[in-house]
Amino acid sequence: MKIYEDKAGNIWFGTGGGVSRYDRKSFRNFTTKEGLSNNDLTTIMEDKTGKLWFGTRGEACFYDGKTFTILRNKDGKAFKNVWSIIEDKKGNIWFGDVDGLWRYDGSTFTKVSQKGAYAIIEDKTGNILTTGADEPPRIGQVWSLSRYDAKSLYGKKPTVTEIMSGPPAFLGLLEANDGSIWFGSAGGVYRYDGKTITDFRRKED
Repeated sequence: MKIYEDKAGNIWFGTGGGVSRYDRKSFRNFTTKEGLSNNDLTTIMEDKTGKLWFGTRGEACFYDGKTFTILRNKDGKAFKNVWSIIEDKKGNIWFGDVDGLWRYDGSTFTKVSQKGAYAIIEDKTGNILTTGADEPPRIGQVWSLSRYDAKSLYGKKPTVTEIMSGPPAFLGLLEANDGSIWFGSAGGVYRYDGKTITDFRRKED
């Protein structure tokens, strides 16, 4: 389940059966019957204009308060299996789907990388960091914590640094107040301070 509070104070609950909005008085449910693209929600994000973006196990979409719109690239192809959506400081929307990492500037979708993006953050210096698989899903696949350099982010080939690769899969991702990057995997928790990775997995007794 994904739980999100929008700027108006409404609480949104994304589940496997649609999304529910609680306005502090009552609940309203949204499913494919109301226009939601898929009932199995993975993430929710509100942008600066008030649009709500929904990642699902099917097609991603956004909601302007009245209508749900499915995201489609210039070829008409929908973005599927989106697990993370963020808005950067410049107002661009970033998300990852089955085909890689994408950026949307309000009119154009740009494919930034083939790498998957399970989790996405923008750090304090404007870098984009992601966790995700390096290739289509398969047993034993390689996952990476990757950093897309802010200085080259909007060029044709952004500079990408693989901070750590594995298996196991790297999932959650957070920047702490001191600027360190924390990320989790199926096997433990790690901290990256810009130079060194510290492994906080429990030691065997």
